Amino acid sequence: MAARATQATDEPIPARESDAPAGRTGSGKALTIGAVCKALTQEFPDISISKIRYLEDQKLLAPRRTPGGYRLYTQGDVARLRTILRMQRDEFLPLRVIRQELASGRAEETAFAPGRGGRDGGRVWRARVSVREATGALYSMEDVLADTKAEDKLVRELEEYGVVKGEMRGGVRYFDETEREIIAAVAELARYGVGGRNLRVFRSSADREANLLQQILAPALRSRNAQRRKEAIEALENLAAVATHLKHLLLVRDLRKIVR
Repeated sequence: MAARATQATDEPIPARESDAPAGRTGSGKALTIGAVCKALTQEFPDISISKIRYLEDQKLLAPRRTPGGYRLYTQGDVARLRTILRMQRDEFLPLRVIRQELASGRAEETAFAPGRGGRDGGRVWRARVSVREATGALYSMEDVLADTKAEDKLVRELEEYGVVKGEMRGGVRYFDETEREIIAAVAELARYGVGGRNLRVFRSSADREANLLQQILAPALRSRNAQRRKEAIEALENLAAVATHLKHLLLVRDLRKIVR
């Protein structure tokens, strides 16, 4: 995502802020903006001081300032910045959604990241969205349209094609948090001319994958043994994360052929 260079008018910036003196925080040595940029360059070749400042302007970062106005970044700040950049690069998330992800507690390397070894020697993959029960929050059509900037016609079309269903209560249709985010994602696609009818392929693919994972773990998920059921749910989340990561890799591979 292209970033514009911004600069607060009240900040006393030297000729090179990257030359600002480093300090210390409770969690170790603090880094200057130049040092942060250098540390992330290998993974993010397009990173720049201007982009880091822009993300701060967008309230995604809040580094400490010295009395002289220099930015100082803790290791936690750097981890947060790395997470933001990965969500932009790997998941193509807009800043609005990234802000929501961070506010909900998403931590460093929780997106499609292989974690510690599993019980059988396999890797444990951590999913962005849990397959366990959501918070239970419901949003009216009016709330969804306001939050996602989607058009009423688009949401109706998604309902027609079975992409979202909603729930009727007292004559009012409500959507849960997952469907709200589906609508937000589709609203972004709609900006490029993608309509609800084009999304049937996504729905069909999701249905086939859900059926496959269900077949794999159905006996354990139906078990009356609480521990076995718990392990099955954890395995289901792991498989869902792996499947999502695999789809992403296949998509990126095919898209790379287009830009060559």
